[in-house]
Order: sequence, then C-alpha cells, then structure tokens
Amino acid sequence: MLDAIRQFGRGLLAAAARPVSRSRTGAGIALLPYRGYGSREEMFLIGRVFRQRQGARRDRTRGFPGLLRNLLRRITRHPFPGMAVAARFGSATERAITDADGYFRIHLRLAAPPPEHTCWHDVALTLEEAQLTATAQVFVPPPQCRFVVISDIDDTVVETGVANKVLMLWRLFVADAKSRTAFPGVAALYRGLHAGRSGKELNPMLYVSRAPWGTYEVLDEFFHLHAIPVGPILFLREWGVTWTSPVPRKAETHKEELINHMLALYGSLPFVLIGDSGQHDPEIYARIVARHPGRVLTVLIRDVSRHPARTHAIEELATRVTEAGSSLLLAADSIAMARHASALGLVSDDVADLTAAERRDEAPADPERSSSTVVGGGAVKAPDVLS
Repeated sequence: MLDAIRQFGRGLLAAAARPVSRSRTGAGIALLPYRGYGSREEMFLIGRVFRQRQGARRDRTRGFPGLLRNLLRRITRHPFPGMAVAARFGSATERAITDADGYFRIHLRLAAPPPEHTCWHDVALTLEEAQLTATAQVFVPPPQCRFVVISDIDDTVVETGVANKVLMLWRLFVADAKSRTAFPGVAALYRGLHAGRSGKELNPMLYVSRAPWGTYEVLDEFFHLHAIPVGPILFLREWGVTWTSPVPRKAETHKEELINHMLALYGSLPFVLIGDSGQHDPEIYARIVARHPGRVLTVLIRDVSRHPARTHAIEELATRVTEAGSSLLLAADSIAMARHASALGLVSDDVADLTAAERRDEAPADPERSSSTVVGGGAVKAPDVLS
C-alpha cells in the first residue's frame, strides 16, 4: 500500500513538473490560459505569459530532486509584463495587457448569447507581440442548472493542513504532490452536486484556493485523477515567489468580494457554499448569507479543527445563518454532507450511498470523526426554493 501511495505521488509530481507545451515559440515564451466562467451576457478569464525554458520537453531529469526542481520552476516562472493579449469569442473581442507578474484578465461582453448545447466554450487568445495563440475554456451555466456551488479547495477538497501554516507550506513547496490527498468520498459528493437532483443539471462548480496561481496545473491534474468535476479554479492571491525572495509576499485575500461578484453574475441562481472550519470560511459565509437573503441554500463546513472552542464559535455563527433563512452543517465527513444535500433536494437519492461506498474504499472509518451536526436550527426548506 505504501509503495502504491509513493508511486501515485511520484506520478502526480511528474505531471505537475511537465512543461507547458500548448503554446510557445522558439524564443521560449508561453501563453497559458486558465479556465474561465461566464453567463449569457459576459465571460471572464485569467491567464499568464511567462518564460518557458527551451528544451524543457526533452528534460528527462530523474528522481525526486529533479521533479522538485521542475515544480519549483513552475511556481517561480519568470513573467513577461506589458504584453498585449487579444481575446475573441464570436464577434466579441477584448484586449488586455499583462501585469507585473505576467497575468492578464479578460472581460468579454458578448454580442450574442453562447450556444446552449454545451457548457464549455472556446475563447481564442493571441499574444500579439509573438503571434502565439491559445484556446481558453469558459464555463457558462446551461438553462437546466438549478444552483451554483462555490467550494474552497484547501482542507475542503484536498487535505493540505491549511490550519497549520508550517505544514501547509511544507506540503505546498516540498511534498506538494504526495500530500495532495482528496478527502474520502468528496469526488462522489461533488459529482452529485454537479449533476443535481435530476442527474442532468450540470450545475456550475467554482473552486477557490489560497495557493499561488503557479499550482493551477497540478490541481487540475489532481481533479482529473480523482474524477472530481472540473470547473474554474479561482486563486485568491499570487504569492510572488522568486529564487531571490523565496518567502511568499503578503497579499489580501478577496474571497468575500469574489463570492459577491458571483452572486451578481448569476443573479437568478441560488448558491451552495462549501468550506472548512480551520480558516475563516464560516465567518465569510455567514456574512454572505446575511447580506444576500434567500440566495444561499446551505453552507457546508468540513470540520478539520477538532477544537471545542472553534465548534462553539461556528455554532454561534450558524444561529445567525438559520435566522437569515439558510442552514449550516458542520460535517465530520463527506457522507454527512451528502446526506444533508439529499435532504435538501440538491442531489439524487443515491449520492449519499455512493459517497459512503467511495469513502469505504478510500479510507477506514474514524470513530472520533463519526458525528456531524446541523447547528443553528437545522435544515431550511431548500427543495421548495428549487422546485
């Protein structure tokens, strides 16, 4: 078993260390778009222009040290600021200039709604100075979707130890791939939320992480390996790590503003908010519920702290959430989340059983983590809202 885990970790680290090859020139410039999101009126996406080491594809460095060096190169890529990137979808066009870290941000205002037969739409990108091209994928909710899911990644989908700063930095920069273990049952739960009650809803899955943008590709690979529904991954900050300044620079997170933006963009849809107890997710989500009555169907919090004082604080927050007409579940595991979602009519009846089966296959039961509580008044009548 240990050898299998080591082999899986090495494979994932190798995937993370692979050079970007979708777009580059002999000059060693890469144009990398990240998955975007949008509506029938507008689209948003982010990407980066950076130096791609020539010959990287032929670099067959062996062993963990070589893979680690390649991963660190990915995180510490040399950016190209001040470069123009043009985007086109149908007749809509937009031009953006890369910032000091090489990132560009595109906001397309659509002349006509995108086709409804697919959720993912291709946006053509061109790096004007180098005549590089790339294709970005943007998710637009289909007409049959019923709600939007916004989920934290760190210690909610992936075990990162974000409640322990030293452990989190160790796993991110030293043992990143080996430590990226999905919580048991989370893939089945998220597939159920994406499919919805009818199994055909294709509800948007938006993921938020505190990690640097440089980890995007390893997270993307991780989601595919674990069959977790893909969606735009939105990072709250760029850490600005360089060889000369290896300590991440401090940057303000903007999770609350990001969720407010999503609520405005998808004004006709309710939301499900998922996070963990180790950081500020319960506080942020409680404020969102209070400021947007009727928009949040439920808040799901994975209990990773195990501290009675923290549990008591979340119970007090949950009281306010309930008074605002929603519910908050402090969950010991993915099974409890699935059962709560099923009770609210968010997922099909078999999702809780599928989540339990997946959890049994992935990890033994933990008696100390066998209970979950809907704190602050219990479940809201979400099925009525969604009917």
